[in-house]
This record gives sequence, structure tokens and C-alpha cells, in this order.
Amino acid sequence: MKNSHIVENKEHEAVNGSMLRGAVLPSLGHSQKELTIQEVERGPPHEALLLVLAYLPLFELLNMSEVCRSLRDAVDKDVLQWLDIIVEKPLNMLFSDEIMIKLTSKANGRLRTLALMSCTKITDDGLQQVIEKNPLINRLYLPACTGLTPEGIMRAVKTLTEHYQALKCVRINGVYNMKKEHLETLSSYLQMNPAKMEGQMQQLCFFHDHRNISVLRVEESYRPIDLEICPRCNEVRMVFDCPRETCKKKRERAMAECRGCYFCIPRCEECGKCIEVEEPGEVVCADVLCSDCWLQLPKCNFCNRPYCSRHANLQHSTSGSTGFICCICHVNFIGDFM
Repeated sequence: MKNSHIVENKEHEAVNGSMLRGAVLPSLGHSQKELTIQEVERGPPHEALLLVLAYLPLFELLNMSEVCRSLRDAVDKDVLQWLDIIVEKPLNMLFSDEIMIKLTSKANGRLRTLALMSCTKITDDGLQQVIEKNPLINRLYLPACTGLTPEGIMRAVKTLTEHYQALKCVRINGVYNMKKEHLETLSSYLQMNPAKMEGQMQQLCFFHDHRNISVLRVEESYRPIDLEICPRCNEVRMVFDCPRETCKKKRERAMAECRGCYFCIPRCEECGKCIEVEEPGEVVCADVLCSDCWLQLPKCNFCNRPYCSRHANLQHSTSGSTGFICCICHVNFIGDFM
């Protein structure tokens, strides 16, 4: 956690204008003369730098606009980099309706992707304003946007599908109070006939993939809605398939298989396999690991428990020895000697 804060601070410092004053650049001559940036001839950014702006994450793009006037104008006036707006950490916790409306307006009504990952401050009214001004959105991702309601999402999807029919994918896992009738209404707006819906639902969905799939890499054949009715608990949730070989064989033979939501069937955070009763080993974080993945992951030097890959950044390195110490052992043991 501490390391992540250090990285974020460095990112902010890199775009701080005061960092440029008094910086030292070594010359390429034999005299090793040092020149300050003030002595270097100033000019607009290289054209190659402007070409990469459209590929930068939103956080870096906003930072880039603070470097100099030329880059600020390039970021603000070029529509290309605003066609796909993806809001992730660390911006998501501060992302409000006002900020969303301001940033999406830079697309001039041509917004294609609106991905708000865990943006809890977004409301139904703010989303609807953006939707009405950008009717060409084809990917709408709102996972864990807890400030939204099922009714607000249905209104947004209906608006997008009334005229242009451009909307292809909707991601709404983590939005509260989503019911069967809401799912049916959303499916009808997306014009999902039973035959088409059955074919799309045959696309396998694995638990370990749903966190890692980039919002920019969505296949046409992937499920248009990430939620469905769990065959075990009959609730509207994300339903996952199992990559375990024995479960694959059951699926091929049309036998009963371990397909269901995470609450009904616990799955390994690393590989997505279903977890057998006697299988789980102790893990530092709250996630679950199968025995194969537990054996492969590095362990804490004190308690012999691993982190999953998602929480590996919580490890504490030790000087003079290999391996790591988990955050719990670091507090209980190392903290006593500091």
C-alpha cells in the first residue's frame, strides 16, 4: 500500500511544472558540461508525442495536459483521444457528474465507450445527460457504480437503443437491487431474441478473467450483458464456468456441471477453478486459492501463507534475505523491533 502511494506521488511530481525548474541535463560533449533546462532552446513538443495521446489512460492524459501550453491545447482540442473514456483508479473515487459531463463534452457527441469503473459518485441524472448528448455509445460499462439505480440504467440503455442501435455491451455487475425484471427489460432493449441470446450465453465466462479483461478488448461474440440468472440460487448475478478438466468433461457430456455465481460456487482467484471442500490453503488476503495455485505462489517468510496476484503489492520486502513478509506478520513481528 505504501509503495502504491509512492508511485502515485511520483506521477504527480512528473507533471508538476516546478520540477522542471533547475533540472540538470548532462551534455553529450567530452567536457561533461552541465546545462539547465532554461538554457536549452524551447519549442513545441515533438510531433511523435502528439500521436500517442490517444493511447494514454485518462489519468496520464490529464496529467499530460498540465505539462505545457502546447500539450494542453493538443489534449483539449483533439477529439480523437476523447472517443473512449475509461475511468479507473485513482480517478474513480473523485469522479462526479460535473466532471463526467465536462470530460465527455470533449467528444462532441461522438463518444463510443463510456467505462466508469467503481465510480460511486455518478448519479442517474448525470448519466442520462451524457447519454442524451452521445447517442453513438456502443459500450457502456458501469460496474460497481453504486450511486446508480436499475431504473436509471434502463432509462440510459433505452435512450441509446431507440434510434441508432449502436449499443453492443453493457456491464452492470455491482449495481444494487438488480432484479429479473430489470434484466429482461435490458435484454429487450438490446433486441436479444431467444436464439441469439442462447448462442451468446454459450460463450464461456471464467472467474479469473472477468477482473482482467480490458474494457477496450471486447469481442463481438462476448455476452452483451454481464449478468444473468444463476442456475443455483436463481438470483441476478455474474455466472461463471469452470476451467477444471473434470468439469469440462461434464459440460461436453451435458452432465450437471459446476456453473453458478461466486456465492454458490467459490472459485480460485488465480485460475478460476471451482474449489473442493478439502482443497483451500490459508491465504493472507481474503481470496480463495486452489491447491495447485497455492503451491506455486511465493509464501511469507514467517507464516508461510501466500498472497494472490491481485494483492501481491501488499508484500513487504526484507533486506538481506529473499522472499517477503506479509502485512500481518510485518505488524506483529517486525513492528516490535522498530
